[in-house]
Amino acid sequence: MNIVGLLMIVLKSLRQHALSTGVTVLSVALACGMMMSVFAIKTQTRDAFVIDDTGFDAVFGARASQLQLVLNCVYHLEKSPGNVPWSIYQFLKHQTPGVDLAVPYAVGDNFLGYRIVGTTDEFFERFKYRDGRKIEIQSGGKVFGTDVREAVVGSYVSQKTDLKLGSVFRPFHGLDYNPQEQHEQEYKVVGVLKPTNSPNDHVIWIPIDSMFRMEGHVLRGGGAEFEARDAPEIPDQFKEVSAVMIRFVPPEVDPMVGFNLSQKINYQGKKYTLAPVAEVMLTFFNKVGWVTLVLELVAYLVVVVAAAGILASIYNTMNERRREFAILRALGARKGTVFTIIVLQSAVIALLGSLVGFIFYAAIVLGAAHVIRDQVGVMIDILRMDPIFWITPLLMVVVGGLAGIIPAIKAYQTDVATNLSPLS
Repeated sequence: MNIVGLLMIVLKSLRQHALSTGVTVLSVALACGMMMSVFAIKTQTRDAFVIDDTGFDAVFGARASQLQLVLNCVYHLEKSPGNVPWSIYQFLKHQTPGVDLAVPYAVGDNFLGYRIVGTTDEFFERFKYRDGRKIEIQSGGKVFGTDVREAVVGSYVSQKTDLKLGSVFRPFHGLDYNPQEQHEQEYKVVGVLKPTNSPNDHVIWIPIDSMFRMEGHVLRGGGAEFEARDAPEIPDQFKEVSAVMIRFVPPEVDPMVGFNLSQKINYQGKKYTLAPVAEVMLTFFNKVGWVTLVLELVAYLVVVVAAAGILASIYNTMNERRREFAILRALGARKGTVFTIIVLQSAVIALLGSLVGFIFYAAIVLGAAHVIRDQVGVMIDILRMDPIFWITPLLMVVVGGLAGIIPAIKAYQTDVATNLSPLS
């Protein structure tokens, strides 16, 4: 019997047992969808946090854990460990060999939970992130200028808070939203960032001088306290920043600049910390790798359960099909043909489940992507090709075929004479 004839028999059997077939296909689909989504999310989040260019090579800040500095300044998830004097920022910017770009960050306020970061216009002029892209402002907007009460809003913040070009808002004190802590100062939105699919979309940017002058802020860069709110000019000796974002010269110019600066700051000094962004995030992911390992093991377990479902589904129909197999044998079909029909049926169920599994994959990844973007700003690409998309269906078809071997052996052993006896 040729393959076309075998497939016709298999499809007929699937239609006859449509309910059990449908349930089994759904269990296989769930297993495939879960496996594909676990591996795809793992790969893309690791790439986004470890491989993708965040635009800065290191974060310089007060003495603290390197992870705290990176999460605070790159991903805007942590609290600031403290401040550093403005003079240190100036030294890094103008007098430190190998530093190509040094941008000051000052944090301490929010708007409806979204972080406000004070910085200089150099961030918009020279900062480049993934693949050398520059920060761009949406049509009609501009970067804040000499007016300290202007703001540039990240695209995600604009979407969630309805802050548009020309909107006026009042910040809230602290990094956590508290309705009782609203400042008196009003800021006008002069620009909205084009989407970057990065943590920068989750930030409101204001001039750093404006952050110094915010109500309730006291500068201690020179040791003594200085309230800059109404001061006509702020002396550099009193200024301080939460962190300095650093980009080094290209490796071909000086491959050791990051290592040498890290040794000098982290191991020869005790006041400050330099956190290499990529290295810190790689270490972090390696430490929490057991979480994804657990998810992978769960995905494999679901595949095993799905294979057991295929076996049970086909095995439970064997008693109903003994007469069918006996007739096939009487018409000249070999035992091997009957065996092949059952294994092929298992494989077809697995294949159908694998195809439906892409729907489950899309649903799971869309949900995860929404959560990740909402919390961090990193975007998961549901259409990004991954080897898991062909490995999973192939693996499932093989597992499905293997699951059909036991029922196939039972069909192979069908006794023709007994099962062709007249039904009474």
